[in-house]
Amino acid sequence: MTFLATGLGLRAASLGSSTPNYASAYLSFHFLFAYCVLAPRHLKQLWGLDHQSSPREDLVKYGDAAVKSGRITQKQLNMLKRNEGAQANSVENYALLVGAMGFATFAGVKPEIVNRAGLVYTAARIAYGISYILIEDNLWAVSRSVFWWVGNGSCLWLFWEAGKLLKSGN
Repeated sequence: MTFLATGLGLRAASLGSSTPNYASAYLSFHFLFAYCVLAPRHLKQLWGLDHQSSPREDLVKYGDAAVKSGRITQKQLNMLKRNEGAQANSVENYALLVGAMGFATFAGVKPEIVNRAGLVYTAARIAYGISYILIEDNLWAVSRSVFWWVGNGSCLWLFWEAGKLLKSGN
């Protein structure tokens, strides 16, 4: 378990050694996650609903017609709409992560804390994306709000830690 904690940057390798700050790796991952992995075009292309001329309007213009023609089911259309929502939220939320990681790093927050917050944020955002896209039931859909708050909470924690350091002058 020590090897895993050290590899993730949650603790120093040995006494006197420094822990690397993985903020840039987390930022790179979440940029790709938001813009590539969660991109709704993958499912739209799979189900033949992707129109290069107006991809942002695919579901509005062609979604109901695709259901009526039997090309996709209403359940698939609903999933595509949730996928668009998950991606939009991830893109919007990326700015909070950039601000938190940058501010914490600039303020001199310990790399272990920055890395821990990045790991929590990553786990929460992956769970958020999965739950947003796959969960249809209204009761279970509340789980995505929990994941959203856990992810944002890790960013707020970084702002708090950076603020403490800046206030103390260290």
